[in-house]
Amino acid sequence: MLDSFFVAAALTLDAPAIIPSSGESFFDWLSNSVFVSFVVSAFIIWFARQATKQLTVVPGPTQNMFEAVVQGLYDLIESIVGSHMVARAFSLLATLFIFILVSNWFALLPGVGSIGWGKDTPAGFEVLTPILRPTTADMNMTLAMACVFMVFWLYWSISEVGIKGFLDHIFGVKGGLTGFMALALIPVFLFVGVIEVVSMAFRPMSLSLRLFGNVFAGETLLSTMITLGKQLNLPDWIAYALSVTIPVPFYFLEILVGLLQATVFLLLCSVYLQLSTSHDEEEGH
Repeated sequence: MLDSFFVAAALTLDAPAIIPSSGESFFDWLSNSVFVSFVVSAFIIWFARQATKQLTVVPGPTQNMFEAVVQGLYDLIESIVGSHMVARAFSLLATLFIFILVSNWFALLPGVGSIGWGKDTPAGFEVLTPILRPTTADMNMTLAMACVFMVFWLYWSISEVGIKGFLDHIFGVKGGLTGFMALALIPVFLFVGVIEVVSMAFRPMSLSLRLFGNVFAGETLLSTMITLGKQLNLPDWIAYALSVTIPVPFYFLEILVGLLQATVFLLLCSVYLQLSTSHDEEEGH
């Protein structure tokens, strides 16, 4: 029989500081999700350095994997935003994709959400303040990434087509109409333009909520599956066995969801950029 059971509490909406304090502290800004973002960034930088510090004509496994990821992302982004924008947008879009993907998969490592400060309960030790929290399960991080992209999106769009072309893309008469029909439809397209502006304003929220919601839900699901035996008041040895076996298929599901959400974020950003930077001759083809 097991005397104790380690309980990983479900994620809370807020990301607490990894160093609890009774009052104001210098380290209050260092939340568990920010700390994980540092760890993920350091790992990505280290891996990139390892893969590129000694480039060879016949690449080794690390260099080969790195080049395959970069080339695959470059081809995908170019096929969406076009050859005229890929050189400018690739670095940001590829960085967002890789960071989100690694962050999503990092959340599946043992210890994330289950190591930290807590208290002893009749059910076992319950973690109340985990040291590690999935950074993409923090709304602050996903919203920040979406807002950063939208700032670059606005800059790239205006610099590529000009202010006049940007406003014409939103409010202008579409379909190549001229003459009386174009004049008659101006109010309609002005109204549609207002709706488009509202849609653009909500893009950061939709991008961030989609990513945050899926990752947060996945972590909550895994936490529920791990503690299912205890919630059903089963004997300790059965609860422990269930905590190891039941979550396994959900881990494979979360691996797929992590890749899918990173891909969706990348594709939506690329499509938004393509829509606002495509020229008239490209739209006619």
